[in-house]
Amino acid sequence: MKAYVFPGQGAQFVGMGKDLYEQSEIAKKYFEKANEILGFRITDLMFEGTDEDLRQTKVTQPAVFLHSVISAFVLGENFNPDMVAGHSLGEFSALVAAQALTFEDGLILVSKRAQAMQKACEMEESTMAAIIGLNDEIVKEVCDSIKDEIVVPANYNCPGQIVISGTIRGIEKACELLKEKGAKRALKLSVGGAFHSPLMEPARIELSQAINQTSFSTPICPVYQNVNAYPQTNPENIKQNLIAQLTAPVRWTQTIKNMINDGATEFIELGPGDVLKGLIKKINPNVMVR
Repeated sequence: MKAYVFPGQGAQFVGMGKDLYEQSEIAKKYFEKANEILGFRITDLMFEGTDEDLRQTKVTQPAVFLHSVISAFVLGENFNPDMVAGHSLGEFSALVAAQALTFEDGLILVSKRAQAMQKACEMEESTMAAIIGLNDEIVKEVCDSIKDEIVVPANYNCPGQIVISGTIRGIEKACELLKEKGAKRALKLSVGGAFHSPLMEPARIELSQAINQTSFSTPICPVYQNVNAYPQTNPENIKQNLIAQLTAPVRWTQTIKNMINDGATEFIELGPGDVLKGLIKKINPNVMVR
């Protein structure tokens, strides 16, 4: 069975999507439609901008989303998923590709999500860190043991690689303790804030209103969602899981394991970069990825 996966923030690069735009009329049409919807020429920033331009959350998220969904549209009838999943922001790409959301609604929600997250980041200084070489339970225990700061597991990416999220001091404390517990590395990430943590609550509230006002359809295949790693086809459940996603961890390891248990034999990553391919290979070296 064929599973398509869609990356999140961090996969962006200058020049992304330019080949699609130049080689496909379908792609060109959707990119231009996106420029109209967003009210600025995001294609100029994607194709010829600077790294700095692309690092702005309000640009990054729509840019990665556009690259992903337009890659699926260009495949036309060859896009025939048995199941889909997306990492964090990529869940929106997966929902549009699987026809649970229209292109227009998906892009508007992604843009609102980016702006709401940006605002939440500005309210309190916060960050994230990658923890390499410890098992999930130890990382969670250490985060739970820090009572005077907010720090939580945010992305369960693959065995031995977890991203934690929280206040600056909370992350510093956790990194020190995790190194003592034997982490090979504890690297602070250059991100705008503590994504997938309780610090995103203001953004969750803001985005929940937009999601609840948006029409969702039954997707053409199950969508495995970040919040619980389970397949969903019910539009109402999809909505609620999408709302919960901003303050909950991305359960990527479990998602991929569940997809494989449910019959996935081949994973295809659509979008910029190949981060997810690498993670999937670490979760299960025996499946085909491309």
